Amino acid sequence: MTLGEKVSQMRNSAPAIQRLGLPAYDYWNECLHGVARANVATVFPQAIGMAATWDVPLVHEEADVIATEARAKNNDFRKDHNGDSARYFGLTFWTPNINIFRDPRWGRGQETYGEDTFLTSQLAVSFIRGLQGDDPKYVKAMACAKHFVVHSGPESSRHQFDAQPPERDFYEYLPAAFRGGGARGPRRRRDGGV
Repeated sequence: MTLGEKVSQMRNSAPAIQRLGLPAYDYWNECLHGVARANVATVFPQAIGMAATWDVPLVHEEADVIATEARAKNNDFRKDHNGDSARYFGLTFWTPNINIFRDPRWGRGQETYGEDTFLTSQLAVSFIRGLQGDDPKYVKAMACAKHFVVHSGPESSRHQFDAQPPERDFYEYLPAAFRGGGARGPRRRRDGGV
């Protein structure tokens, strides 16, 4: 790729590079509780509702259904659009939201699994594994856990709000749920190395 082509691929809406046979792709896709933004699809409860079930295997099953529907929608869209993808029809998803929800002023609590770090971690790993699939070679759909460890504050100013949690929360509580998020993680070699 030329430098200009590389730069063009750094956007969420990456254009096609015809000379390389690279189709257009939009990374901005959502599937927190289904892929209905890409038209008709199964819609599951918001993440806070999934967490209320305390059912880790069920969350895995829901994510597997979401990935299957996403893959079908992606295949259909690309077939009709010269191999290109568009927003909401891709296979990379900004999900799950692993932020811990303690302050209702944030306004996005429905996107989270709640305030319990252990439950959140277990549900997040289960969702990621369900979405990405069990095939050792191929990924069904790709999860990108969000947001940041201390992503909080009022929704209207979330891109400029300076969240300043207590130091102990910052080191012990807030990142705890993210520690389990490497669902597919590095594979161990037979000799025990990574």
